[in-house]
Amino acid sequence: MTQPSSTQPSLPAAPGPGLRVALSSNLMHPDPDRVFYPHSTLAYTDTQMAAWLSSTGALGYLISPSEPQGAVSLHDYADDLDGLLLTGGADVSPSSYGEEPLRPQWAGDAVRDRYEIDLIRAFVDAGKPVLGVCRGAQILNVAYGGTMYQDITTQCPGSLVHRSQERYHHNLHEVDLLAGTYLASLYPGIERATINTIHHQAVKDLGADIVVEAVSTTDGVIEAIRVDEAGVWALGVQWHPEFIALTPEHDLLDTAPVLEAFLSACATARAATT
Repeated sequence: MTQPSSTQPSLPAAPGPGLRVALSSNLMHPDPDRVFYPHSTLAYTDTQMAAWLSSTGALGYLISPSEPQGAVSLHDYADDLDGLLLTGGADVSPSSYGEEPLRPQWAGDAVRDRYEIDLIRAFVDAGKPVLGVCRGAQILNVAYGGTMYQDITTQCPGSLVHRSQERYHHNLHEVDLLAGTYLASLYPGIERATINTIHHQAVKDLGADIVVEAVSTTDGVIEAIRVDEAGVWALGVQWHPEFIALTPEHDLLDTAPVLEAFLSACATARAATT
């Protein structure tokens, strides 16, 4: 397993309100059987994600894919905004990391993959931080050349049930925050915590400069990663922090440290470009 190095980012200071953050879009592709906009590609996000971000005073902007020859590119958004939040959603396509789908239902969304990989490159090139949630962590790994388990149950015998349609955000398991990592530094004194789990795919081979920050306690499935590259702030968590407010009856890992760290990095990026 790749170990963290001296390029770990510094600990966050409290971020201020008014930061401008790009939200990557879920995509609903044209469908002639759909009764609304059947011939259009629709871009959307879960309201819980927007609410989680805006709870800090940060402003979220949903970014749609850009036309290749359009007047505005994804790099323009990266230059204008302070950071990128990669949202959850459809499977990452195996074609995006050089594989064929093991089953048709795991074909994923290659169009969204290309769009989000371009977004990641645009924001990293602009010196802006990137936070990936669930699919967002997965596409961050793929953007750096990594691969995925297309289905944990199929490819990792004996693993936990990491996605339950019946329990959904009530499906929980424990996670180990690896000692010496940046993520562990955000939670001093906490080595193990409970998180929600709503994913059937997971990081397999690590991309270049990707390090592991947390793993599932029982089966070792990778649950958090980070880009270990000087000058880059990019972190991915496999759980859904935006859904934790929906389950107050459970004692889950506090979402605030990760969001505050991301927004602090956004504030630093803004200060460096003004």
